[in-house]
Amino acid sequence: MEHASAAAIVDARGRVTGWSEGARLLTGYPAEEVVGRPVRDLLAEDPPSEVVAALTGTVVLRHRDGSPVTLPIRACAVVGDGGEPSGYVITAGPPGDLVQGLAGQAFQQASMSMSVFDTRQHYLRLNDVACRVMGVSEQALLGRFFSDTVEDAVHSRGFLAHLRQVAETGTAARYESYTGAPALNRDHAWTTEMWPLRDASGKVSAVALAAFDSTEQYWARQRLALLNEAAASIGTTLDVVRTVEELVELLVPRYADFASVDLLDWVLGAEERPAIPEDDIVLRRVAHGSGTEGTPEAAVHVGDSDVYPSFSPPAKALRSGRAVLSQAGEPDFVRWVAERNARAPDGRSYRRGVHSMLAVPLRARGTTLGVVVGVRIANPDEYGGDDAVLGEELASRAAVCIDNARRFARERTTALALQNSLLPRGLPGQAVVEVAHRYLPSGSPVGIGGDWFDVIPLSGSRVALVVGDVVGHGIPSSATMGRLCTAVRTLADVDLPPDELLTHLDDLVTHLASDDSGEAAEFGATCLYAVYDPVSRRLNLAAAGHPPPAVVLPDGTASLVPMTAGPPLGVGGLPFEATEVELPEGSVVALYTDGLIEDRDRDVDHATAELCRALTAPADTLDTLCDTVLKAVLPEEPSDDVALLLARTRALGEDRVATWDITPDPERVAAARQAATEQLTAWGLDEAAFVTELVVSELVTNAIRYGAPPVQLRLIRDRTLICEVSDGSSTSPHLRRAHAFDEGGRGLLLVAQLTQRWGSRQTDRGKTIWAEQSLVPE
Repeated sequence: MEHASAAAIVDARGRVTGWSEGARLLTGYPAEEVVGRPVRDLLAEDPPSEVVAALTGTVVLRHRDGSPVTLPIRACAVVGDGGEPSGYVITAGPPGDLVQGLAGQAFQQASMSMSVFDTRQHYLRLNDVACRVMGVSEQALLGRFFSDTVEDAVHSRGFLAHLRQVAETGTAARYESYTGAPALNRDHAWTTEMWPLRDASGKVSAVALAAFDSTEQYWARQRLALLNEAAASIGTTLDVVRTVEELVELLVPRYADFASVDLLDWVLGAEERPAIPEDDIVLRRVAHGSGTEGTPEAAVHVGDSDVYPSFSPPAKALRSGRAVLSQAGEPDFVRWVAERNARAPDGRSYRRGVHSMLAVPLRARGTTLGVVVGVRIANPDEYGGDDAVLGEELASRAAVCIDNARRFARERTTALALQNSLLPRGLPGQAVVEVAHRYLPSGSPVGIGGDWFDVIPLSGSRVALVVGDVVGHGIPSSATMGRLCTAVRTLADVDLPPDELLTHLDDLVTHLASDDSGEAAEFGATCLYAVYDPVSRRLNLAAAGHPPPAVVLPDGTASLVPMTAGPPLGVGGLPFEATEVELPEGSVVALYTDGLIEDRDRDVDHATAELCRALTAPADTLDTLCDTVLKAVLPEEPSDDVALLLARTRALGEDRVATWDITPDPERVAAARQAATEQLTAWGLDEAAFVTELVVSELVTNAIRYGAPPVQLRLIRDRTLICEVSDGSSTSPHLRRAHAFDEGGRGLLLVAQLTQRWGSRQTDRGKTIWAEQSLVPE
């Protein structure tokens, strides 16, 4: 007998008079052990009074093995001749019937939407929540095909495909979607678990599903994804405006239907931040965006300033330093929208439906930079607490990027201004070289470098050409560049040879590093120093870790000057080697920093060859040639600063130079004066004869009296008249104050007073004392 046929007969006295096979299977008692016994002996516990009164319910029997058995039972009275009950027929279902009853209640009363479909995707069962979601009763859906009850959309087709997949494969599946429902007024996120139901033979007979409303989890994931995207997409450049635009692009349309970012004016400038006023606040619109093309909702154009009244949410957010929520119907919200409509009535129709606004201050490192405003129009959800927290987090991250860009721009501007103040603004006019130069600061995020160049007039119509590069970027590099540039000029005034000058400069860099308690590499630099003599037409140069210059000869050939680069400045303890080359008149010397030819994506040899080819291009002027070289050699976005200095050489012919060897005899001084006077007459410079005679007399006398042979006198006619007297002694003269009764000591003082400038320089054979006089232009 089946479990469902379990039955027992009990007489009016409560004794068992009948026992079925099903009863034996349920309890383990055979009929012979039960019939005649009180039915109470079979109970593990007394039945509840309500079960006795109703003759139906759940009782607990004691199995023959002693274990309790919970069974649903139903009793039916048997009426005798007198109409009184003469006994009862008790039927019991198997234990599973109770479970099935509870499972049915659990299905029907579950807090999530649950449904059952047949293998052809027709409704078989729906619980209460599923009916509420669909907006109809269960009877209205039973037997209907799923697709006939929903809209034809992507999510509906995906849902149906998963139902079919489970029915065909017998494998459970999960389907996630973000969609609406017939009875819901907005979209929800759903996570739906689907699994097969099988019959006794194991064949799939139906598909059950449970749909969980995961909207909160969905938006939590979306907020997290938005924050992750913000970390990658905001601040990709060190440009304030571009950073603000990236923030707006991130917010629209996922977070706001319209978003704007306004900054305080000082953020876009170089001045210090002022205090935020307590009343109206003036902000400048830097960027805005909208889901509607052209951003018609905006009442302020990008670049324009706007006055935010004290009652407005943006002003409140700026003053409080916290996000401010504002919803439709609130007085300040209504006033703000009305003010926007009055300011820009053309966009009134696009602002219709505005129902929620969130204003979040942009704060970084304790400084308020501006405010970001998000507005929802088409999105039916109002901004809430979670949105405010997300907005503050996004604004905080964006504000740090904006502040970084602001600081970079400020430092870049300061470094560039410092560097421009230290670089030569107008190179001195030279008769012996024609010069042109270019300096291109890097647009790299690492900042301005320490490249510099200079053209320094030297005695004897010579000229020094200098180019250098300081390691690093930013204000420290610019400051170090200024120190080195000044040091080079000072050492050049001493008229040191190039290799000796670099040795002294190397010592200076080493001292700078030790004084700042840093490594020498932090103050490292490269430098190329060259001296051109127009009389000998020779170029004497030395380098400290710097690329060699290129020379273009008058015949149009270009090549690098073969030389030893030497160690960079700051290494210390290593010598520098000087190189000397003779240049025909009209040669072009190109000095440059490594930014012109070196880059991580370029081959140095190839770039150098490009430089030499570009230098041979025809050009009317050196300025034009500078532009040609930069255009041909540089990439579109150089990663380092570039300095380029071009110099076209000229020569002073024999007709502009006169030289005399002087016998070291005081009586020869008069002859020297006479020879100089005659040469000035030949040059047509009689007006300079008086001063020149005095200078020649004093310098030649000193050389004969205090110097050593050989003594030589040289006059050079350039833009100035230069008188040079050389001797074999290395002792340099100096000015001194003569006393009232001293017979000598006034000569050099007269020379210094009557000439434009004077000085001395060491030579391989001794020293040279020189003095320059200005000439009236021809």
